[in-house]
Amino acid sequence: MPHDQTNVPPAWDVLLDLAGPGPRHVRLEHALRDAVRDGRLPPRAALPPSRSLAATLGVSRWVVTEAYGQLVAEGTLTARVGSATRVAGRTAARTTTPARATTSARATTSAGTTTSARATTSARATSSGGAADDGAADHGAGSRRPAAESPARVATPPRRPYDLAPGVPDLRHFPRAAWVRAVRDAMRDASDADLATGPPTGHPALQAALRGHLAAARGVDADDVVVTTGATDGMTRLVRALVDAGHRALLVEDPSWPRLRDVAVAAGLTPVPVPVDDDGVDVVALRAAGARVGARVALVTPAHQFPCGGALSPVRRDALVRWAHDVDGLVVEDDYDAEFRYDRRPVAALQALAPHRVALLGSLSKTLGPAVGVGWLVAPPAWHDRLRDVGTPPGTLTQLTVLHLLTSGAYARHLRAARTRYARRRRALLDALARHLPETSVRGLAAGLHVVVTLPVGVGARDVVAASAARDVTVADLGRYATGAAHPTGTALPVSGTRSRVATESLVVGYGALVDARVDEAVRRLAEAVAHVARAAPQPPSPPLPPRTVPAR
Repeated sequence: MPHDQTNVPPAWDVLLDLAGPGPRHVRLEHALRDAVRDGRLPPRAALPPSRSLAATLGVSRWVVTEAYGQLVAEGTLTARVGSATRVAGRTAARTTTPARATTSARATTSAGTTTSARATTSARATSSGGAADDGAADHGAGSRRPAAESPARVATPPRRPYDLAPGVPDLRHFPRAAWVRAVRDAMRDASDADLATGPPTGHPALQAALRGHLAAARGVDADDVVVTTGATDGMTRLVRALVDAGHRALLVEDPSWPRLRDVAVAAGLTPVPVPVDDDGVDVVALRAAGARVGARVALVTPAHQFPCGGALSPVRRDALVRWAHDVDGLVVEDDYDAEFRYDRRPVAALQALAPHRVALLGSLSKTLGPAVGVGWLVAPPAWHDRLRDVGTPPGTLTQLTVLHLLTSGAYARHLRAARTRYARRRRALLDALARHLPETSVRGLAAGLHVVVTLPVGVGARDVVAASAARDVTVADLGRYATGAAHPTGTALPVSGTRSRVATESLVVGYGALVDARVDEAVRRLAEAVAHVARAAPQPPSPPLPPRTVPAR
């Protein structure tokens, strides 16, 4: 059966580097050929029309048509009248001459990503395609067929081979066999009524199972659990209710994950930045900021602050709850990776301290994978009626599958194995950082899927990110998570004295998606990037020489 070309997404967003000597059409030709060879343009991917690509790259249409024509002539691309120009179906398989020294490794990476790409759908983990870059994710029936010949399998653009992006779980170890068994058991046990449209708050059996799981794992006191499609969905429901109740501002950690802030902005709330340090959010500054702008709702990550990596100290936990009581407010707790703590048992959720003042958001996106699309919202009783008929839960069959994972013990076994795997990888990362980047310092708890690396003085984080990309390493600049940096639809309110006390020149280095065998090489390449930026950085002027004195005769 021929591959359905209509199912392959057009490659509009492929990064094409036209830097270097030579005519532009030759440089574009080389850039496209490299993108095909290393898998960024997968077989049968559609290229933009020449006019559109020319406008995007700022070149003439002739440059694009010349490059396309040459690549069609050599068989790298195919073109038909009335159809898009596409990557040839078997180009990647027959290309043997590497574009540069790393192409061989990239080709392996591309193949692995194609195999496992069907496991990734969530925008919150856009980098999760790189989680299978060793090609070892799927050894099931049919997985050895070339990706170009596999019907109904669509490849996502592959990640770089050395993926140090934060917040990305290891999708190579998704419990596929347990999931298949849970699907089978769910279908076997589902009643006819289960196959109809379920209640907006989720299937009652899954709600009960989640209550039990959250009580045991996070100490949560939950009378009512709303089943969501993820933390973003839970936040969307909650901020709509907040706006309806008259709230107009939201206190947020600075820096913090932008997704939930953006959801709040879209609903009409203005984010108010509050600084964080190694003990979590500064509650004294939070109280002052709230009083200044009239904000009575705060979004925090108490168990493991993202991205700085600290936990909210016991003193601040009590102070935050006391603030919520004093102002008749609400604390929104994002519990995004709290179940990954490697040096001790995870600290209980803040919600357990004040179930009438804290709303808990959570999901399976980090523990299982974003493609599962199941999360939860535990809100104070006063908010139950406002949230009861808002939003759409996951499909009932997905909910019943997750129910069987929880009740069979398969989810608990997966979590134990994941903690062991991430703890081992974190130790390997720290060892590699000490070996290759001894001049840097590392911050953050033994928890989650990332660490913060503070760079040497004079080395810019953005420059290191760019230099790392040139070496096939993905890493994040801490500055990208600053509260005022990510609000195209709204403006964060500056609050006097709340500038975050975190070093601005730092990297957020993830280890969730990285293959164990590549940890050392990834850090070695990162060290090369840091050294490159350090050499290029302007040196401070030398102090003037003291005036020369002539001894008296």
